[in-house]
Amino acid sequence: MKTITIAERGAYRYVDCGYCENGTPDFRLQERDFYTKKFRDIYLFDNQMQMLTAIEDFDYTLWLAGKPCYQRDVVTSPYL
Repeated sequence: MKTITIAERGAYRYVDCGYCENGTPDFRLQERDFYTKKFRDIYLFDNQMQMLTAIEDFDYTLWLAGKPCYQRDVVTSPYL
């Protein structure tokens, strides 16, 4: 299986692994292991649009990886 790296951001990279058995493109999110420095699959995208959204919005990538994301500095009550 030939893997083509589309984008890389920090410890994450977005790859194209060709096509699945049903003929749809195979896009994946991979994370670099801290100790071995090798990449492993952590999320299989449903389609190319979802992968492009994750590339544009890094917080979405963190959300897919199960890391803290979309954090606010200040929270205000809408009732005040």
